[in-house]
Amino acid sequence: MSRVFGIELRRSAAFGSALILLVVGVLALYFAEGIGFSDGWMQLAMTQRLYLALLWPLALAAGAWQARREHRSKVGELFASTPRPVAQRALPALGVMAVAVIAAYLAMSIAGGLWIVATARYLPLAVFAVTAVGVLSLIAAVWLGLAIGRLLPWPVTAPAAAVAGLGLLLSLPGATRPRGWLALVFSPIYEMNMPDAFGDVPGRVSAAQAIWLGALAVTAVMLFASTGWRLRVAAVLPVALGAALAIAVMPHGDRVVVSAIDPVAKELVCAERVCLSRVHTGLRSEIAGPAADGLAVLAKLPDAPALVHEDTSTFVPDAFPRWRTDVVFLRVDAGTDGHLANQDSVQAEVVAGAFASDFTCADAAPAADRYAAAYWLIGREPVADPDAFADDVALTAVLWKNLREMPADDAQARVTALRQAALTCSAGDGLFPQDKP
Repeated sequence: MSRVFGIELRRSAAFGSALILLVVGVLALYFAEGIGFSDGWMQLAMTQRLYLALLWPLALAAGAWQARREHRSKVGELFASTPRPVAQRALPALGVMAVAVIAAYLAMSIAGGLWIVATARYLPLAVFAVTAVGVLSLIAAVWLGLAIGRLLPWPVTAPAAAVAGLGLLLSLPGATRPRGWLALVFSPIYEMNMPDAFGDVPGRVSAAQAIWLGALAVTAVMLFASTGWRLRVAAVLPVALGAALAIAVMPHGDRVVVSAIDPVAKELVCAERVCLSRVHTGLRSEIAGPAADGLAVLAKLPDAPALVHEDTSTFVPDAFPRWRTDVVFLRVDAGTDGHLANQDSVQAEVVAGAFASDFTCADAAPAADRYAAAYWLIGREPVADPDAFADDVALTAVLWKNLREMPADDAQARVTALRQAALTCSAGDGLFPQDKP
């Protein structure tokens, strides 16, 4: 049997299909929308699933193209006259095309993993489930393509199948409104875009999708191996049962994946005076030094904070860490290279964080005041943050200059007052309230 598979692998479209899927997948990972998987392994797995929007139609077309081989070679009648059952003759094609798409998808995972392996430390089991569903979706697609190509062995079938597959994936969200969870059942790409650092895919979602895709794959095999209308009619049964069971398993709520948060990924892991979320522990070496420098600067303030905690706030759903007066909360973001974004600004972010109020405070100090006070304590001119608004940058520079021109004791008093006001949620007027409307 291994010899048969080897011959089939060499003579079929399997190798070319795998190569096309791999090239398209890797190009999409790195160039389609920028690198959006730099936070960790779950983000990589979800980003791969998003780009099934390209890979799934290609796998469908690859299967349809492969299925035309007998028709192109005009050996259909010859094979039909042999005593070998159709199912037995179909097995090598099913096997090699499945191996091709599996190899392409896993190689795509490796290509993405090499980019983040130096900093990605947290590998939840859900990553394997999300990846397995992606693999299963490509198997179902290529087998469905084989079935379509065998039933409709025309030159236009493969490109038409690709276009139809893409249209199906893109139209599912609109077709299932207002029950968005239905799109999640039938589409392997839905809600997989722009995953948060603490994002997750619930186990029930992966289970429901696996049930549906497995049923679709079984139906595709039955159609590909069918010789009469009875088996083709019977092939409807697995996909109908699979859809019903998948709908029953899937959580019936909107934004099921978008709102999912992995609590283990958010857990703080502490070393010395810096606590980072588990998903960002690989960035500790890049944060610890500047964070310690920031705490040393803050020691000039009375009752200065002594710890730096990552700000693990999420906004879908709204969730904030418990506020503590002895803690500075630092937002941590991985850059496109997998390393810490804006590493040069960590010290300033830590110092400015001492003038931030409780996350629920409605009267917090303006950003310009916080950063002006921070840079005055650090003792250097403010550095423009590329992510900040131009007005905030200009105002920060003005306020910092005003502090520099004041007597040191007066400036120290203003900065200390800003810190105390922040702790009591009354810092809305900032450093120079008389200068503001």
